[in-house]
Amino acid sequence: MSPVTGDGTPGSPWVLTTPPGNSEFMAHREPEADPPALVVQVGKTQLRYHLRCIEDLHAMLVAHGDWMPLGNADEQKPAADGTVEAWGRSSGNPVGGWYGLKKGLRGRFGNYVPPVLEVLGLAEVEHNPRNNRMRAAG
Repeated sequence: MSPVTGDGTPGSPWVLTTPPGNSEFMAHREPEADPPALVVQVGKTQLRYHLRCIEDLHAMLVAHGDWMPLGNADEQKPAADGTVEAWGRSSGNPVGGWYGLKKGLRGRFGNYVPPVLEVLGLAEVEHNPRNNRMRAAG
């Protein structure tokens, strides 16, 4: 993982890269938002996910106990079964569906949320050109 700047606040967002390392993005927590959000800024596009996705994804990875493929799909495309992306939109996850908050921009969970867990020390994330996986740290 590349060195990360910022502390995850709106005034000092994390500057992260996608797991393959080919795109930079910023992310920060907005606990006062309604609902509380993890905000991801990719160029001029802003994606928002339920802030609880951080703890929920970590708990799921701990229970899973092994590496899990990330997957990566826009909202309009199906997510491969058994991936972090599929879990992030599954009716079986703790929010009962999409963690993404903005219709039309609810996908890409498996691309932008794993680096946040990595910077927080909650997960290990692979950084290969494709087919990356993650697991709970520890």
